[in-house]
Amino acid sequence: MKGAHLAIVGCGDLGQRVAARLADASWRISGLRRDPAALPPGIDGGAVDYGEPASLGVLAALAPDYLLLTLKPPGRDAEAYRAGFQEATAAVLQGLGSHRPRGILMVSSTRVYAEDAGNWVDEHSPLNRDDPAAKAIIRAECQLLEEAGVPVCVVRSAGLYGSDSPYLLRRVAAGEFSPATPLRYTNRIHRDDLAGLLVHLLHQGEAGEAWPPVMNAVDDAPVSRQAVEQWLARALAPAAASSGAADSRASSASESTGESAPEAVMAAKGKRIRNRVLHACGYPLRYPDFRSGYRVALAPGNRAG
Repeated sequence: MKGAHLAIVGCGDLGQRVAARLADASWRISGLRRDPAALPPGIDGGAVDYGEPASLGVLAALAPDYLLLTLKPPGRDAEAYRAGFQEATAAVLQGLGSHRPRGILMVSSTRVYAEDAGNWVDEHSPLNRDDPAAKAIIRAECQLLEEAGVPVCVVRSAGLYGSDSPYLLRRVAAGEFSPATPLRYTNRIHRDDLAGLLVHLLHQGEAGEAWPPVMNAVDDAPVSRQAVEQWLARALAPAAASSGAADSRASSASESTGESAPEAVMAAKGKRIRNRVLHACGYPLRYPDFRSGYRVALAPGNRAG
């Protein structure tokens, strides 16, 4: 039996990972991007450009059952974020015309949170309305949640890893480390887990299960950048760990990320993001912490040159 029809707007690496997982379920996948010729077999390509809102009118003709937005700004400045998120989302809603899908998933970013002193945040924590880039993402989220008229789940993703270009691995292997202080807490999720989570939500939608309006897509172990670098240094070459800028006190303190653990005595930056909503939806993380994910990257035959 033919599955549902999913249209992926901005169908890059993540969208293609989602499509590959839905192939076995016989879903029909439409991948919309500037260069659809780059899409693999099994995805029906369509040329769209965020900067040309009229091009998204194809959505009304496609009439997908579900819509997945994997938007990306065309640059790093505030205007690029407005175009890539806020204006693109408005163009998507306009392009749907009178058609209303069964549900819309949007991949957003944990950048929207205001916290920057190492404290814990969840989906209800204050948002960063001072950063122009974060503000553009927040406005895009609000447009969908308030104007789509269908079930929407905004999936706020932490930093992705697990690609074929492990920048952090190469930097640590070269002996480049972050300063020991302040501790900089980071959050991440493996690319395969983010794709798996999105597929899980789509299957839930098909089963008639309700989506939460907002969900943090992060693993179970927010940890300082210094601790990640030191662990990778030891895994790559035990002698390299002692050459890093982060001393043993910074490393041991930054490993204490549990809510019941004592706070590090030194200053901290960044945020630690809870993922209780993710767990409540029933998705089992394949890589619950950075160690499990990076062990795969460090396995013989998997290291990039």
